[in-house]
Amino acid sequence: MSTALPVVALPTTGGCADVPVLKERGQREVFCGLTGIVWLHRRLQDAFFLVVGSRTCAHLIQSAAGVMIFAEPRFGTAILTDRDLAGMADANEELDRVCTTLLERRPEISTLFLVGSCPSEVIKLDLAKAAERLNARLLPRVRVLNYSGSGIETTFTQGEDNALKAMVPYLPASDERQLLVVGCVADVVEDQFRRYFEALGIGPVRFFPARRAADLPPVGPGTRLLLAQPFNGETVRALQARGAQLLPSPYPFGGEGTTQWLAAAAAAWNVNAEHFRQVTAPLQARAERGLSRYRERLAGKRLFFMPDSQLEIPLARFLHRELGMQLTEVGTPYLDRTMVGAELPLLPETTVLSEGQDVEKQLDRVRAVHPDLVVCGLGLANPLERDGIATKWSIELVFTPIHGYDQAADLAEIFARPLERRERLAV
Repeated sequence: MSTALPVVALPTTGGCADVPVLKERGQREVFCGLTGIVWLHRRLQDAFFLVVGSRTCAHLIQSAAGVMIFAEPRFGTAILTDRDLAGMADANEELDRVCTTLLERRPEISTLFLVGSCPSEVIKLDLAKAAERLNARLLPRVRVLNYSGSGIETTFTQGEDNALKAMVPYLPASDERQLLVVGCVADVVEDQFRRYFEALGIGPVRFFPARRAADLPPVGPGTRLLLAQPFNGETVRALQARGAQLLPSPYPFGGEGTTQWLAAAAAAWNVNAEHFRQVTAPLQARAERGLSRYRERLAGKRLFFMPDSQLEIPLARFLHRELGMQLTEVGTPYLDRTMVGAELPLLPETTVLSEGQDVEKQLDRVRAVHPDLVVCGLGLANPLERDGIATKWSIELVFTPIHGYDQAADLAEIFARPLERRERLAV
């Protein structure tokens, strides 16, 4: 008789689960949600992201993606000119013309995202109506969706959340028992995760988003959600409204985090405890060998997270528990306990946990504690480096494959690299 895997005994209290949160509502320093297109267009190989915005929007995405001007990526900008902004031209007619020309040139596109920006929202250009109008003409060959990438009220990773939420109403309904991994991951990471789930006997397993936007996974009461990214809260709530159930767990960063993440699915599928250990123990040991190269360099180093990507809490847990770093303050743009509730008890209770930002006050706290490393946005890195504080750009943590056992050492290296650079410069 097989023994079902017991539910992982994760703490629900202690750590930072019950500590007061410092809430700040002042000036912020963040990228806008348009930045999410940089990894979304790599993931969704049959989709095109058309930003309706200004030349500034175009320059932002071009710079963030590092794409040469003569390349043909799966994103672009329909630039609003002064005539559009002044109401002297019919922006809807122009948008229809641009979309028609684009789809004639790129017949491989099956899903077209119309992405709102600050300028398009300021002039009240209704992209939802535009999507309806275009769908009436283009379906079933091409589906047109819309979402907001405006940075007026959001941080940069919410671009992914808004894009995935826009897809949820079109997911087929199904009562099938399945595991749905939610959040963009690199193709190599998806392949690794599929091997882990297959070895554990968990399935069927689907990923949202899939590699093709047209491959929409079904959803319903039999769907169990396992989260790969902590910033897709609105998408998760939309999936729950369709009947899906969330499997709470830490995120798959590092060996411990990945094991606990897999254990949440294994418990739901009644995987044999010994079989689970046989599959995961060698993988965790391999991750541990990779991490050991960086533990001596990072252990005891003081770390400060500025709020930017919403990855801050799970990464802080990984760096503290698996590499021995000391957490001075962990800031996050939004503290969504549905998304990070399993992570908070794993943080030391001495950690200052902050939500939101008042950038000048937070910079004062950084300078007061003078940590060894600050994880922050690009706009804050140079001033802190000038003050003698090593920094790491938080946006790199979204562009780089960091999930799973095989990427654990790569993730640790991201934080060790700026400290090594500073040591070389100090010689």
